[in-house]
Amino acid sequence: MSLKLGPLLTLLLALLALQSPVAGQTVPAAVQWIPGDAVISLELTQPKTLLELLAGEKASSFLKALPAYQQQMSNPQFQQFLAVVGYMESELGTDWRTALAKLTGGGITLAICPEETVILVVDAEDGQLLNRLHEMLLDMARSEAEKKGQSGSVASTKYGDVTAWTFDGKEAHAIIGKRLVMSNRPEGLKAVLELRAETWGENLASKRNYRAAKRQLSRSGNNAVATLFADLELLMQVPNIAGLLKQQGENPLAALAFAGIVEGLRDSNYLALGLAIEDQTLICQASVDGKMVAKTSPASFALPKEAGEGALPNLVVPRRIAALTLYRDLHEFYAAKDELFPERTSGLIFFENMMGIFFSGRDLTNEVLAETEPEIRFVVAEQQFDPAIGTPVVKLPAFAMILRLRDEEQFDEVAEEAWQKAIGLVNFTRGQQAMPGLIIDRPTHRDTKLTVSYFSTTGIEDKTALDQRFNIRPTLAMPSNYLILSSTDGLARDLVDALSAEIEQTTKPLAQTHSLLEIEGVQLASILQANRQTLVRGDMVKKGSTQAESEAGIDILITVARLCEHLELSIGMDEGTTEAKLELELNLQ
Repeated sequence: MSLKLGPLLTLLLALLALQSPVAGQTVPAAVQWIPGDAVISLELTQPKTLLELLAGEKASSFLKALPAYQQQMSNPQFQQFLAVVGYMESELGTDWRTALAKLTGGGITLAICPEETVILVVDAEDGQLLNRLHEMLLDMARSEAEKKGQSGSVASTKYGDVTAWTFDGKEAHAIIGKRLVMSNRPEGLKAVLELRAETWGENLASKRNYRAAKRQLSRSGNNAVATLFADLELLMQVPNIAGLLKQQGENPLAALAFAGIVEGLRDSNYLALGLAIEDQTLICQASVDGKMVAKTSPASFALPKEAGEGALPNLVVPRRIAALTLYRDLHEFYAAKDELFPERTSGLIFFENMMGIFFSGRDLTNEVLAETEPEIRFVVAEQQFDPAIGTPVVKLPAFAMILRLRDEEQFDEVAEEAWQKAIGLVNFTRGQQAMPGLIIDRPTHRDTKLTVSYFSTTGIEDKTALDQRFNIRPTLAMPSNYLILSSTDGLARDLVDALSAEIEQTTKPLAQTHSLLEIEGVQLASILQANRQTLVRGDMVKKGSTQAESEAGIDILITVARLCEHLELSIGMDEGTTEAKLELELNLQ
């Protein structure tokens, strides 16, 4: 059988363990063969559990039912890939799913080391299957090399009692019992073999930070199928990473959103992460060992002050795409601006000048932001357009910010005045350009007066393909002690309903949690589907792709969104350390 393999051979080798077992031989844990200078290590201890979820019958049925998969069936390269898989299944006498489970069932360990060295260790279960696969791949590699006139690229070398192979003259791998050890550089394999022979250096398992990370993960109590360790001391020596974390101090919004998180990473020795699986939900827990941000730190505005304080739960509204809640004391944040942003940027100066106009010269720190409680909530939702008003061609989601006020009676008129000044400034600017302005209306919903601004569609005959500006109907609402700033009155009404229900239930904060993000994948897929043609045209213009190529790419994006039923990320403090929990519920229906 003649097949063009190309890089597929290397990929298959990286995924599957090779070679027959040595009778009675036992090998130490794979991490004991990983060099101690590894920056990141990933250990998959229960490959079968993850394989069942991501490549089981439900996942396969979901994938094969997708239009994008059906389109790929006619792709020559995809057909070639399926032919290779079918040939290997025939030669091995089993299906690929069973073979993969037997070939990786003992565990997979991946490590990234300095000088761009990557090390992969795979422990298998079935020695006979491994032996057949190794011989088959070796024959295929030799055949491919001979066709290219590169027969010398497939070679073997002796390292003590171990035979090392290379299939392309670059990667290097060796088989020891049921274990495959592979590296993208010969130096990586040599380091592993020297650790095995106990003739060189410290291994990762004996490293202080690694052991501390493992203890931290064991305290979480979840049955992790995979764990990840990152040596932050080493990572912070990489200029690009150090520079990325430093950028927080140059961007006010980044400082507000990521305060406490960046400090936790910057002041920690390691990052520990564990992945567990419950039914169709992936649960990932991460922690760092950095100490709690000091009360004197400019970033202390992001951390709950008392034991029972924290971010409020996210608000639930119809057609919700995403919701974000932050525990951030805006008063303390802005009071620390000189320390957070020692260089006065033009953007910050412009913001302060505009706020001075909107709030009639009131002190932004002590007379405006001091009136807000330390909870900031954001909601994004798909819009439901009224045919009587019209429907835009490009359908943007609605978005809103919700603040809780300390004294709503004192601040309501101040906020109303500032809002109307902002709308007036927009109208003045658009009027100078001879463009239509916003009309202000004051409807009532649940005894709450809304200040709604909108562009009139009077005189527009075709209301089924309106301009993009008709996505926006800026709205201010102040139910009870809340302040809602929304891009549409529809979302503002839904939020008034949600807040009314929350007040009745006396919702409690999430103790010591300072950030909570939720994303609804199915609803995200819905709005992407509603704008599919617009996204396809934009992709064609931006990338110069054909319509078929752009449609395939956008359809994959929609599929990925639909696959994620619900995502929830929470970040907070536990006994003085920063911890995060990510739950991803898959939709395989």
